[in-house]
Amino acid sequence: MDDSIISQELFKEVRQLIDTAKQKVAITINSELTLLYWHIGKRIQIEILNGQRGEYGKQVLQNLSIQLQQAYGRGWGQRHLRNCLYFAEQFPDIAVVTTVCSQLSWSHFRVLSGIDDSLKREFYIEIAQLEKWSVRQLKERVDSMLYERTALSRKPEEAISHDIAQLRDEQAVSPALLLKDPYVLDFLELNDRYTERDLEDAILREIERFLLEMGAGFTFVSRQKRLQIDDDDFYIDLLFYNRKLKRLVAIDLKIGNFRPEYKSQMELYLRWLQKHDQEPEEQPPLGIILCAGKKQEQIELLELDRSGIHVAEYLTVLPSKEILQAKLQNAIAAARSRIASNTEEQETSQLE
Repeated sequence: MDDSIISQELFKEVRQLIDTAKQKVAITINSELTLLYWHIGKRIQIEILNGQRGEYGKQVLQNLSIQLQQAYGRGWGQRHLRNCLYFAEQFPDIAVVTTVCSQLSWSHFRVLSGIDDSLKREFYIEIAQLEKWSVRQLKERVDSMLYERTALSRKPEEAISHDIAQLRDEQAVSPALLLKDPYVLDFLELNDRYTERDLEDAILREIERFLLEMGAGFTFVSRQKRLQIDDDDFYIDLLFYNRKLKRLVAIDLKIGNFRPEYKSQMELYLRWLQKHDQEPEEQPPLGIILCAGKKQEQIELLELDRSGIHVAEYLTVLPSKEILQAKLQNAIAAARSRIASNTEEQETSQLE
């Protein structure tokens, strides 16, 4: 064998050994630092609580910061100590930190510590690990209000906790964790006037970013998937497969508002896919109807969830965070109110 070939093979193998070892060392260092910062934060928390907070807390941080900077350098300023304290307050269970710190860095935890809602924070912890987000990606998802846009956020708190626990303990992904409303497609850079074909073309040009917006496990299968039924031809705009859900996902693009007849059209697509394309180990296909607008009462009366159909709006221009936040909070509150009302009606009818 040629000596140069042997040399290259040897170099590649040794390089891989070094890179693997460096990665393991980096993970270990990150884990140890994260645990160190938690213990420091916890110790400061205990000290401040003993002094009943107030001005005493500020003095503790100031004096400790001065001493630590003299001993270890500028990295131990008051800001860093406050981050450690807040970290321990937001993550009181060291067992959770120990489990997660092998997957997420201290910088991830700093972002997560800024989320006050415990269910929302748990959602981002699990999804960040599932999708292996960088710190930048985590910040972007939080800023885009990903949690508030998921179907999960519309559920009662008990159901949200159940779905997150299933993901954490069994790695089981429910559709509610991945399906969103609205989908933010501002990266398509569409003009004010566009056709459904323009929308489809723009998505395919930006398919990588579209897949990121769709969520974990989505892979592109085909566009304008032809279905031959009797003597008629039908076409699915976009067809995807989700590895986490083990389902085909058909997407129908509409540039106007949702109309009731779209339901029967999507049901036809899903039944055909189930009969001809679904593999034995797969779950039944899902359908997503992306439209510019929708009316909630129509969606409810059609009971689209029972047909495996998700109707969602898409935004080609991202509104201000305040407007989007208000819109999503209203949608979440309305959805939970409807669920509570339906539950009460069912309980009342059972008593009668």
